[in-house]
Amino acid sequence: MDYALYFFITAFLSTLFAMGGAGSGIALIPVLHMLGIPFNLAKAVGLFVGFTTTFTSTVMNFRRKVLDIRFALPLAATLLVFAPIGAQLSRFTNETVVKWLFVMFLLFSATMMMFFKKEAKAHVQSPWIMAFLGMVVGLIAGLLGVGGGNMLLPVLILLGFEPKKVAVTVSFVVPFSAFTSFLSYASFVQMDWALLGICALGAVTGGYIGNYMMYFKLSQQQIKRVIAVILYILAARMAFNLLT
Repeated sequence: MDYALYFFITAFLSTLFAMGGAGSGIALIPVLHMLGIPFNLAKAVGLFVGFTTTFTSTVMNFRRKVLDIRFALPLAATLLVFAPIGAQLSRFTNETVVKWLFVMFLLFSATMMMFFKKEAKAHVQSPWIMAFLGMVVGLIAGLLGVGGGNMLLPVLILLGFEPKKVAVTVSFVVPFSAFTSFLSYASFVQMDWALLGICALGAVTGGYIGNYMMYFKLSQQQIKRVIAVILYILAARMAFNLLT
């Protein structure tokens, strides 16, 4: 019965987040933890779910030749190196500290979904910026057990990088960093492989349903606001649990 519950929760979140053009791992992690799953295991499941639901689009972008490899390389290389390092750091970081950082990340992601406008605030067009961001975001994303796209996308757009190019680049690199972070967690977390498989199946099912429902011309902006509200609620619940 527990696995059936995990499947339907993952499918529901994945459907909603797919309709909003986002990954559901950021919400799945705190929900699984609230249901009694150890925090590091929940992060590992969230990372694997994120990988399974985005890998196909990554391959498609590469095959359609819409990816600028030279543009993506500094970001990809640093993310792939530093995301697993961030995951290993979670072994030696106080779990309460990591949870408070996760609360802050939930608030940041919700605010970006609710209020962010794709407007450049600067014009910093340097590959070194991409490499630096990949290093910093990789460490944070690995520590928190998230893909990192929610951090990278708005920051790169604010720095003046072209939004469509940024979107394709981030969608290409994040699944690989999520998978290497997952492997890093798998090296020290006692995995529940049945839970992993059930949640992955729920995520693929929900992603398919969500992508199908997008054809009914539902307002993606309104869906993003619903997602933002959910993230705010999850952040408040996590903060309340930490304070009590």
